[in-house]
Amino acid sequence: MTSSDPLVARLRAALGDKAVLDDPDVLDAHRNDHATFCTAGVPRVLVRPSSTAEVAEVLKAAGAFGVPVVTQGARTGLSGAANAIDGCLLLSTARLDRILEVSVEDQVAVVQPGVVNAELSRAVLAKGLFYPPDPSSWEMSTVGGNIATNAGGLCCVKYGVTSDFVRGLEVVLASGEVVRTGRRSAKGVAGYDLTRLIVGSEGTLGVVTEATLALRPAPEAALTAAATFLSIEDGIAAAAAVMEAGLQPSLMEFLDGPTARAIQDYRDMGLPADIGSLLIAQSDRGPRAAEDVARIAAICSEHGAVEVAEASDAEESRMLLEARRLVNPALEPLGTTLVDDVAVPRSKLVALLRGIAEIGTKYDVLICCPGHVGDGNMHPTVVFDRNDAAAEARALEAFGAVMELGLSLGGTITGEHGIGTLKARWLEQELGPVGLDLQRRIKQAFDPGNLLNPGKVLQPF
Repeated sequence: MTSSDPLVARLRAALGDKAVLDDPDVLDAHRNDHATFCTAGVPRVLVRPSSTAEVAEVLKAAGAFGVPVVTQGARTGLSGAANAIDGCLLLSTARLDRILEVSVEDQVAVVQPGVVNAELSRAVLAKGLFYPPDPSSWEMSTVGGNIATNAGGLCCVKYGVTSDFVRGLEVVLASGEVVRTGRRSAKGVAGYDLTRLIVGSEGTLGVVTEATLALRPAPEAALTAAATFLSIEDGIAAAAAVMEAGLQPSLMEFLDGPTARAIQDYRDMGLPADIGSLLIAQSDRGPRAAEDVARIAAICSEHGAVEVAEASDAEESRMLLEARRLVNPALEPLGTTLVDDVAVPRSKLVALLRGIAEIGTKYDVLICCPGHVGDGNMHPTVVFDRNDAAAEARALEAFGAVMELGLSLGGTITGEHGIGTLKARWLEQELGPVGLDLQRRIKQAFDPGNLLNPGKVLQPF
C-alpha cells in the first residue's frame, strides 16, 4: 500500500502495511483515553510496532519529520495523557504484549509494556508469586500504562504503588537511542535513579519497551469486613484506628454517603438510606485473617458503626467488596463525571471530606467521594450534566477547588492518575516555580525537540 504522506510511506517501509494505519475511522477511535472530558486532537497516523527496534525506527521517523508522538497503551487513563494532539503520531504498544520471563529464584518478571496487568498477575500466581499493583482497571490496563502513570490500586495500603516494583526499564528515547535503566538485582544505587524518573512520566521522556518487575510470594487467603456509619467522621476515625492498631490491612476502602446511596440506587446492596459512610477492609494473612477481621470489626463497632459484617470465606469477601467495585457503573447514569484523585495525610482526611461537601454545596454540584482511605488517596468525583453549560462551568470550578483544598491540607493533586492535560495548570502550585523549572530542564535533556507527548504534564515551554 502506498501513501502520498512521506511519513506514512517511511513507516510502512520500515514496519509493514499492517502496522501503520491512517484510516480516518481507525484514527478517530483512538483519539481519547477514558478522560473523555479532556480535549483530543486529530492524529496523523497510528503505528503498532512489535519490537524495540521498530519503536526506535518510529521515533527516528517522527523526529525526521518533526511530528509529535503520543504513546498509548489500553487508553484506560483518567487524565488525558494518552489523548491525541493534532497531527501527531499515535504509537500503540498493543503488539508489545509478551511476558518474556518469570523467575521464581529472583522473584522478577520481565515483560513488554502491552501486557495486561491482570494477565501478568495470573501468570505469576501460577508460579506462586504475586505482582501487587492492582488499579481498578487491572483487567484492561497495561503494565506500560501503569508505569506511565505510576498507578496504584486497592492493595497500595499494604504493598505500595507501581514504582515500588519496577527494578529496571528498557526505554527508547526521542532520538531513537535505546537506554536501559536500573537493574535486575534487588539492590543497586549506581548513579541517578533514572528508572524512578521514567515511572510516572506519562510518555514525555521516552517509550518503555521492556520492564523488569519485582514480585512477592503469593499472599495467603483473604477475608473482608465491611461497616456502615452514620457520619463521615466516624468512618474515618475507625479507619485511622485500624491503621494505628498495626493490623496492616491488605485493602481499606472508603465510600462517603453520596457514593453509597448512588450504589444502593443502582443495585440493592442493603445499605441504609441514612448512611454517612462505608468502610471496607481486608486481611490477606491466611489462617490469621479471621482474627484480623474480627479485630477490625470490633474497632469499627467501638467507633460507632451501625452495622458490621465479617466474611467467613472467599465468596462472602467478594460480596462485601462488590459495593466498591460498583462505584463507576453506579455513577455513570447520574451524568458526566470529572474524577479527581487528591491524596492527603490521613490526619487530614476529615478536613478533606468536610471541605469537599462544602465545595459541592457552594457550586451546586454532586460530588461523590470513594477512595483508598488507608493511604489517604481519595477520588472526589464531580457529577454534572454536560448538556447544561452552567452546570459544566460550576463542575470545573468545583474540580479545581477540590485540588486547591488538597494542596492546602499538605497533599497532592494526583495520587495515582497522573497529570495529563486535566491537571497541568495546577502543577506549578504544587511543585513551586523552581521545581517546575527543574522538571522542564529534565524534559529538555531527554527530549530537546519536545516531540514526546508535548503539552502533557508540563505546559508548553
